[in-house]
This record gives sequence, structure tokens and C-alpha cells, in this order.
Amino acid sequence: MTTVEEYAVSTIRPFSVDISEEALIELRRRVVAARWPSSELATDRSQGVQLATSQELARYWSSDYDWRRCEARLNALPQFKTEIDGVDIHFIHVKSPHANALPLIMTHGWPGSVIELLEVVGPLTDPPAYGGLPEDAFDLVLPSMPGYGFSSEPTEIGWDAGRMAQAWAELMHRLGYTRYVAQGGDQGAAVTDAMGRQAPEGLIGIHMNLLVPALLAPQPAESDEERVAADEVATFSSNGFGYFLEQATRPQTIGYALLDSPIALAAWMLDHDTDSYYKVSRAFVDGQPAGNLTRDHILDNITLYWLTGTGASAARSYWESGRAAALAGGQAPPEVKLPVGFTTFPGEIFKAPRSWVERNYPNVTYFNEVERGGHFAAWEEPELFASEIRASFRGLRALQAP
Repeated sequence: MTTVEEYAVSTIRPFSVDISEEALIELRRRVVAARWPSSELATDRSQGVQLATSQELARYWSSDYDWRRCEARLNALPQFKTEIDGVDIHFIHVKSPHANALPLIMTHGWPGSVIELLEVVGPLTDPPAYGGLPEDAFDLVLPSMPGYGFSSEPTEIGWDAGRMAQAWAELMHRLGYTRYVAQGGDQGAAVTDAMGRQAPEGLIGIHMNLLVPALLAPQPAESDEERVAADEVATFSSNGFGYFLEQATRPQTIGYALLDSPIALAAWMLDHDTDSYYKVSRAFVDGQPAGNLTRDHILDNITLYWLTGTGASAARSYWESGRAAALAGGQAPPEVKLPVGFTTFPGEIFKAPRSWVERNYPNVTYFNEVERGGHFAAWEEPELFASEIRASFRGLRALQAP
């Protein structure tokens, strides 16, 4: 009988990033050759990504930005690929130097990638180096979702969050982990939610920083806190939903622009939520980054999408989510019975109150509202984010296999 170790060796291959110089030269050529629209008529982002932001991003991208720095940083981490259900999955796997580290699989979102999670690798795998305790250490698995980054594109319909959740359970099995936890925000929160509902063998708890069910169904608006959150959801649905609607209904259409123009790709990715947009804009226009949302790190993520040609395939994940919801026909999904941790960050699309979290997850074992950070919390405030993950899963450590 094949052991887990033998199986893993035969199916998991080392991977390193190696982008040709020709691809980088072509990227710069396209950035410099961009055709620009006239300036927006509004004084804010209500007409979309502002011209000054896009042009400063383009200037920095074509003249000062260095992809090789990001490439070296990725290659300094243990990276691998393995085929699961017909898709070649790329993942970063960093083992902690500390004994009894808890395995953790973290899933990025859109318009993010594993790039947005790189700053938490150190604080999570080696807490003492960042003021933490060795007993809070994690073995960290960071996969790229199918159609994102260095993972291959699905060649068939059906890769929704539930199927990704099954793939992640298989990945953790291949790595030999019999007890582990999962975390996610944005699209990664949907995958983590699905993992919690599927409850694969070995998964002992989950943590999220976006309350996905509140975007799918109305929540109570009885307390002041709930009414504020409901108003924020309504504002997003009426005024910040453009990218979501296009990707959920016509990802192929926007995909032509995303694969042909790096400026179109960058603008599309920047036009997410209001809080993140203004933070990114200030980083480029005013040279004032918010936490770790620096010009270089923002362009690391956008450049990854461009070099891998994944603008369209990543957008399709929203179409898959919409299709899965339609096929469910309004039927309630299985309940999450596993322990659930949740952190509300103030700059998120909406600040989920504890009452909403407990309404959707009956076994909430950790909840906290922090003072900094937004939708890309792990990216923007990595050490604060890491401290939340440690605190959320601290009570589950005793459930690890000896």
C-alpha cells in the first residue's frame, strides 16, 4: 500500500518562477503605449478609477518597478505544483521551525493572489521573531485558486467554491496533515465557508474576515450596529457592484481587455471597494501607502495577473459562484458545525456585527473587531492579521493529533 509520503513525492513537484525578459519588455511597451481617456468629470471615484491614479501607476510601472524583486521573493519560499481534479494547483508550503505547529491553509481572493498573503508567512510560521509565542506557530499552505496565478485554468465548467474546498482537503491530505485549520477572505472566505460546511476529515476549525452569507441574503437590521452594516451592504450593492456583476455574468467579455491591456487590467483590479481604492490611490498619487499596501506590492499583484494571463480565468470564478447559487435554487446549505473564528476589520465592505456572524455560524468560538485594516487585511496589516489568526485558533490546539 502506498504511504502518504510516497504518494506525495510522486504527485507533488517543486516549482519556481521564471519569467522571460522578453515578457517584461513587452509589458513595459504596452504600458507606455497606452491610450488614455479624458479625465473623469467627478471629483471622486464615482465614475471609476481616476485618471491621475492610473497615469501615476503607469509611470511607476514602466520606469521604477522591478518584477525581479518579487520573483526572487517568491522563489525564496518553498513552492510546488500538484494536479488535483484535472487542474495543476500551485501552492506555497512553509513549515514552521517550531514543534507542534498547527497546519493552516489560507485562501486568497480577487483581485488578490498569494502575493497578498506573503507578509503573514513570517508572523504565522515563526511567531517569536515577531513578538509572539512558539506555541502559536503554524505550518502554512498558500494555494493559488484554479485560474489564478501559477495554477492552471480549469478546462470545464464547475470549479465553484465548493469544488475548490474539496481540492484543498485533498491537498492537505497529500501533504500528510491529519488535523488542520483553514482561513480566507473575499473569494477565499467563500472557499473556507464551503470547507466548513463540507467538514472534511481532519479540518478542525475555520476563520474568515468577510461574512459571505450577508452578501447573499438579507440580514436583520434591528440594532444600530446591524442597521449600519445593512446600509453598507446596500451601498456596495448599488454603487460598488460593477466588477462583481460583470464577472458574475460576462467574465469572457471583460477578459479581452484584461488580457490585451495592462492598464485596463490595473484599472479593473483597482476598482474594488472604496476604502481599498483610496488607499491604493494615495500610495501612487501621494506616496502615502496604507500599511503594507505600497506601490511595489500593489504592482507585484497586478503584474502577476498580467504575466500569467489570468485576468479572464480569474474573473470566471465569479460566474461559477453565480451558477452554483442558481443551481442551489435557494436551498439552505449544510450548517457549519465546526468552530468558527471571525475578525471584523473597519475598512471592510461592511463591518459584520457579531449578531450576524452568530446567526450564520452557530458555533462561533472567536470574534473580534480591530481598529485597523480593510478588505485586504492580511496584505495591509499583516502583523495585526497574524495576531488575529493566532488568537482565533489558540483554543483548538489541543485538538491536534499528537
